[in-house]
Amino acid sequence: MSLTPALIITGIAIALLVVYGMDVVVGYSSESGEGFIPFDHKTRGMGLGLPALILPIIAFFISRKDPSKGLGIMIIIAGILIIIGGAVVIGNADAMEEASGRSVLGETIPLIIAGLVQIGLGILKIKKS
Repeated sequence: MSLTPALIITGIAIALLVVYGMDVVVGYSSESGEGFIPFDHKTRGMGLGLPALILPIIAFFISRKDPSKGLGIMIIIAGILIIIGGAVVIGNADAMEEASGRSVLGETIPLIIAGLVQIGLGILKIKKS
């Protein structure tokens, strides 16, 4: 019964991550450095990234008694997308630190840990199925 909402919110999280990633790619390739979403990186991260971090974890817990390999795979995909995003940020850390003066590595490590937690939850979901 709770499997359908869990699948839906995990699908929403994956869609948010894909849109976020596309916006970043468009921003890097454009001359203005701005993507198709007219927000700064902090607002974009709060609006797209934060829900994408939280929703798969919520999906796991609301469907913890229901076996579903599909949901487990979706949670793993969300975790992988988060880790890829973190790796891209770390790869561009020198340029970003110069431009903003922030510690990019310090901000990205929790992101990668959250992605690893999601992958772990996805594996756990698949093992219980």
